[in-house]
Amino acid sequence: MKVLVIQPKIGMGDMVIYLPYIHAIAKKFQTSVSILVKENSRAKDLLIDDNQIEEIITLDRTSVNNGSHDGISGFFKLIKELKKRKFDQVFIFSSSLRYFLISKVAGIKKISQYPLFRKKDNIVTSAKIFTENELGSIVSTQPKLCLDKRRFENLKNKFTSDFKHICVGISASGHTKRWSIDNYINLCEKIDNKIPSKFYIAAGKNDKELVAKILNSKISEKCISFENLKISEAMPIIRNCNLYIGNDTGWLHISSALNVKCLALFMDSPVQAYGKYSENIEFILPEGESEETTTHNTLGAKNISFDKVLKKSIDLLIN
Repeated sequence: MKVLVIQPKIGMGDMVIYLPYIHAIAKKFQTSVSILVKENSRAKDLLIDDNQIEEIITLDRTSVNNGSHDGISGFFKLIKELKKRKFDQVFIFSSSLRYFLISKVAGIKKISQYPLFRKKDNIVTSAKIFTENELGSIVSTQPKLCLDKRRFENLKNKFTSDFKHICVGISASGHTKRWSIDNYINLCEKIDNKIPSKFYIAAGKNDKELVAKILNSKISEKCISFENLKISEAMPIIRNCNLYIGNDTGWLHISSALNVKCLALFMDSPVQAYGKYSENIEFILPEGESEETTTHNTLGAKNISFDKVLKKSIDLLIN
């Protein structure tokens, strides 16, 4: 039985959120599955130790329609790539007619897919309902990133109990989803004054200016940056941390899936979709907002209470 999962969302956060459903499909068929995902899902890094994944096929589609799988020629190129693999069944986490037709023409006999042309909704709810209906069993929304024990244990001795180890997620997919870098610097200083800590700055190559500001601050000697690490290299470090504090970004979802306690700051993204699927995530919202009103275009970065973030961070570190 050869099974394909198509997950066309962008970003590593979404990739992590879909993992429980991909794993449930693999368990149901008692086989590793192939996944068709975009390059920026970072699946090749995230799933490097996951033996439930047979193959990661890169879906090359872009917002400006210049990817190798865009357009008519890309349509037939993807059909050719899937057809040669001779899949028996496909699960399509999308309501797109394009992926249905590609699967059909590629000769995949059993096609399971979201209802065609459905409107956007809560991605967790949609994925859970779809998977449970297809598999006939309850599926937890809690993701789990597989990590080779040797990679985790090799670092463990470097994480002395003399300090708390905190992953700080300063990165974000847009500036409206970022808490001020000055707030993060101040937060790290105040946490360290109360509880001796080391901070692991979860950021990418596009965050060099923000990282530089932290590394030029008073707390710099307590900080280590991820900016030049691969995701697969950062994951064992995160797994050894006591807490994640940061924006709603891919690093939050990675930390949650590595079973790390998380404090997420939601200021311009839907907390009901991205903040409530995991038992490891607690969140803080802008002052005056609720779970229902904190969504896209809330623009609440300046209304996140520093005192609440500090208090909650300390509570999570000592409890």
